[in-house]
Amino acid sequence: MYRFTLLIIALFASVLVSLASPVPVADGQLVDIEKRLTRTGRGTWFIPGLGNCGQVNTQSDLIVAIGKGLYDRNGGSNCDQYVQIVNTSNGKSVYAKTRDSCPSCSDNDLDMSPATFQKLASLDVGVLKISWHFMNKSW
Repeated sequence: MYRFTLLIIALFASVLVSLASPVPVADGQLVDIEKRLTRTGRGTWFIPGLGNCGQVNTQSDLIVAIGKGLYDRNGGSNCDQYVQIVNTSNGKSVYAKTRDSCPSCSDNDLDMSPATFQKLASLDVGVLKISWHFMNKSW
């Protein structure tokens, strides 16, 4: 009888815990939770201008272009979302804002403004091995 009672209490407690979990809501609507996925790929640099997100940027802005396939699948919803980028060779990291798409990049690659790239390595390096992930949209 003791085991049965303990089982019922454990089941009841687990139901209460799951019901008490916070649910993200914005403007009264349930918000999808985006899984934080760390990607590993190539980091390159480009000369920015008018990006796919509709903003004009300069070489001194800390911005990135994500792969065109990823950009299209997300319907451009990552525009103005920050990413954290780490140069896996030296451990240096930088935060930059998504402002463009990169036609030659895979989903795991980023094309960076010169200012962003230089926070990780010299422009002469040209191509870096990086890991990166999107920050929470409210970050």
